[in-house]
Amino acid sequence: MMSFAPLWRTMKEKEITTYKLLNVYGFSHGTYDSLKQNRNVTLHTINQLCKILHCKVEDVVEYVEDNE
Repeated sequence: MMSFAPLWRTMKEKEITTYKLLNVYGFSHGTYDSLKQNRNVTLHTINQLCKILHCKVEDVVEYVEDNE
């Protein structure tokens, strides 16, 4: 499964708060909720996050082996 754990670390390092993500950069609450719940998001969303954070994809999302 995909995990957005790297996103939260990168946001903290870059001092981008949830408030900024939602109100300055225009992320919807639904998209933010999907990120928090490790649900599917579009590549467009990943691209936006990389632009905002000036980072690589691996600084936003990582693959974690699913034990099912």
